[in-house]
Amino acid sequence: MFITILLLILIPVAYLVYHYYVHNGQNGRLFHKIPGPSYYPIIGHLLLALRPPEELWKILITIPNQYYPIGKMWTFFYFAVTIRHPDDLEILLNNVKYINKGIVYNILHPWLKTGLLTSGGSKWHLRRKILTPTFHYNILEQFVEILIEESENMIRSLKSVEGIVIKDLVPFISEHTLNAICETAMGSSLQGKNAFQQQYREAVHRMGKLFVYRLLRPWLHVEWIFSLTPKGREQKKILKILHGFSEKIIAERKDYHKRTNGQYLKNLDKETMADNKETTTIKRKRLAMLDLLILASQEGVLTDSDIREEVDTFVFEGHDTTSMAICFTLCLLAEHEDIQNRVREEVDTIMKENQGNLTIKSLQDLRYLERCIKEALRLYPSVYLISRVNLEEIQLKSYLIPAKTIIHLNILGVHRDANFWPNPEIFDPDRFLPEKIKSRHPYSYIPFSAGPRNCIGQRFALLELKAMIASLIHNFYVEPVDYLKNIRTVPDLVLRPLDPHRLKFIPVVRKCI
Repeated sequence: MFITILLLILIPVAYLVYHYYVHNGQNGRLFHKIPGPSYYPIIGHLLLALRPPEELWKILITIPNQYYPIGKMWTFFYFAVTIRHPDDLEILLNNVKYINKGIVYNILHPWLKTGLLTSGGSKWHLRRKILTPTFHYNILEQFVEILIEESENMIRSLKSVEGIVIKDLVPFISEHTLNAICETAMGSSLQGKNAFQQQYREAVHRMGKLFVYRLLRPWLHVEWIFSLTPKGREQKKILKILHGFSEKIIAERKDYHKRTNGQYLKNLDKETMADNKETTTIKRKRLAMLDLLILASQEGVLTDSDIREEVDTFVFEGHDTTSMAICFTLCLLAEHEDIQNRVREEVDTIMKENQGNLTIKSLQDLRYLERCIKEALRLYPSVYLISRVNLEEIQLKSYLIPAKTIIHLNILGVHRDANFWPNPEIFDPDRFLPEKIKSRHPYSYIPFSAGPRNCIGQRFALLELKAMIASLIHNFYVEPVDYLKNIRTVPDLVLRPLDPHRLKFIPVVRKCI
């Protein structure tokens, strides 16, 4: 009894002493010089975070405007700042010393472990080195064939219903982007596996909700504590689906190599870098990112667990981010008929020049469509926020940031900063004319991040966006059913609408000559 009473007294006292030390030590004094919203003693901004997701989203949007170019928030012993000025973003993103991700990514470790997205240090460098050849131009050229095939599948599914079709965009588009990433990067076709595919996409969406739920409750960042809650038991079921999906893909690919006596893996690196001019008369075997991972495991560089980390990471990132980018681009084109018509004219011209076909070269020639996509990614970046942690003090534009601070890089904020983007809410693809790009701060536009940890698959993503959007606009007029001005967004793994967002697809009828 005496010991219990003593502990009840000592634990709060110890906590208060440590709290005073943290907040009044050198790091604490530096941190509290930074402006931010009013807070409560001990708990800081905790109550600000414990709000409904939609209301929290509005707070996250307004705080960076109130505390420009930097604002602080803290809870217990967690210090965090949000930055959005391009000068500050450049300091963080352009230095290899600041590649470590913030602790918010730890919440993803049960799912993605420490793959390319969530790892740091030497492990990240090794994985980046292994995976970079996956996006060599020669492989992208082969990938484009699959992307075009998938865009044709999408067109056929719309045309199978006669007349005007209304679709809820997110599930419709994500079905095809998931097919695309699995068949390109993983060498695995999902054709005829609709239930399997849908189960995975729904699990990703549910995991996004759990991510936000845990993000706002610091005490649930500890995995064993979270595992004891009902939400923790829900996560266990979701993880079984997500990991089962990737394990099946890996098993199928390994079985393929076993049946072919590993012939496909021989001279893999040499084939990857081979000059296409030497193989113009021979259709080479399509290469996949998963093949490089399997080869690395055979050479003792990676384990089976390492392979699953990267498959989990790339299947998620490779389909969810691109699907949202396609959705928002289509919505903007639907609401701007003049811009949509101009895109259609460009696509029709390119298609005519190539006998009705698309190739990697013709996709690259779609310059106006590319500007539309870039402008859509400015307004609605799929990855709207990234987080880093600095292991040493760092001097930003206006404040010295203490070591071990969580630094949120507000991509959505800088993309809509009126200091760099006049009339930032207006959809204007001509912002990306070459002469305008030259005069703009290079870190005022970072939809794929920047610096050493930039998105390894950004060229692949842009080709996929072009292939799918070009095919849709060539075959259909798009009109809005729901409007972006009414869209409700919430914090999630990617920028995602809270409600169904529907679009009308009207077949293009061309006169036969």
